[in-house]
Amino acid sequence: MHPLLGAVRSYAWGSRTDLAAMQGRPVPSEHPEAEIWLGAHPADPAMIDYGTSTRSLLSVIDENPSLELGADTSATYMGRLPFLLKLLAADEPLSLQAHPSATQAAEGFAREESARIPIDSSLRNYRDASHKPELIVALTEFHALAGFRCPQRTVEFIDALNVDALSGYRSLLADQPDDAGLRTVFTSWITLPGPALDALLPLVADGCVEYLSTRAHSDGGEFVAEARTLLELGESYPGDAGVLAALLLNRITLTPGQGIFLDAGNLHAYLTGTGVEIMANSDNVLRGGLTTKHVDVPELLRILDFRPSEVRILEAEPGMRDTVARYETPAPEFALSRAAVSNGSSVKSDSDGPSIVLCTKGRVVVDDGDRELVLEQGSAVWISAADPAFTAAARWGDAEIFFATVG
Repeated sequence: MHPLLGAVRSYAWGSRTDLAAMQGRPVPSEHPEAEIWLGAHPADPAMIDYGTSTRSLLSVIDENPSLELGADTSATYMGRLPFLLKLLAADEPLSLQAHPSATQAAEGFAREESARIPIDSSLRNYRDASHKPELIVALTEFHALAGFRCPQRTVEFIDALNVDALSGYRSLLADQPDDAGLRTVFTSWITLPGPALDALLPLVADGCVEYLSTRAHSDGGEFVAEARTLLELGESYPGDAGVLAALLLNRITLTPGQGIFLDAGNLHAYLTGTGVEIMANSDNVLRGGLTTKHVDVPELLRILDFRPSEVRILEAEPGMRDTVARYETPAPEFALSRAAVSNGSSVKSDSDGPSIVLCTKGRVVVDDGDRELVLEQGSAVWISAADPAFTAAARWGDAEIFFATVG
């Protein structure tokens, strides 16, 4: 059991305040801080703090995977920690994106390796051979777009905007309210030439403004959040086809403690908020817009799941103890549990495999019987499969902790 020092990732959409404030560092930070990686991904592994020295978690696991991961996990995942835990803070929207299935990732990686595309090339789609299911749990109010909305609801939204230039797409969805209709409309929008986009997007923006200023009052504000999101995206990404694509997606607001699970092919974009994210240990992303990075439309269309559905909001299910709750997902690579620990009480670990414990509120003492570590807000600890079972106790007020384990 050792302190784990996360790798801070700076992207333009990140926050200069949220992650730094959580960890007690100076605010504002020098650069926008988007993510803190707590794992053993080769692109940016976390560091284990031994007091007088540090080593990357990746190298420690590589040295003795059976000891650190346990024999079963090591054998199943070829000596690799199968999950990546992150703290994420978005002040601006992330790119519109989706992740491949395991089969798609393996095929895509092999194809790009055969083509000898450098692994760090900006044109690379597949940086590893793994799929990337992921779970995001909100620490603050968290806003996102995720999954294709029921076409009938999108028809109602288009009607509310009252934009004549959208009438043809509206009719197509009304006549074919299924995944085939969504594929046709999405493909039409994502491949529109620049001049056509430049003509259509201002009309959609005008429809949003008109709806918000007049018609929203008559329908009870049914699409206020969606219309505001389209306007905000249009301002941040003028001329970007992803703004139109956002019209087709579910608009979601999470309250602290709520989460959503995103499986392969789910088109999504996080908008704003801070959360804990866990995923399979992969960095494969296919982008569809709202970004200046590489967008490969044919490959994106190949992996997208166009089936319409409502996104299920996850509440942590009761775990083995009253104060520990697990978010149930089908991902075998990871499991995430959350515990609200009141002052003077403690919780016990519910996993015998490798774990990362992350404190997101207050501070706790983690005790495995051999030693104690004080875990401050925003900090984490690595617990190998060989370490004894541990408890986490709150001694200085209420606290909140997350347990990341193998699924």
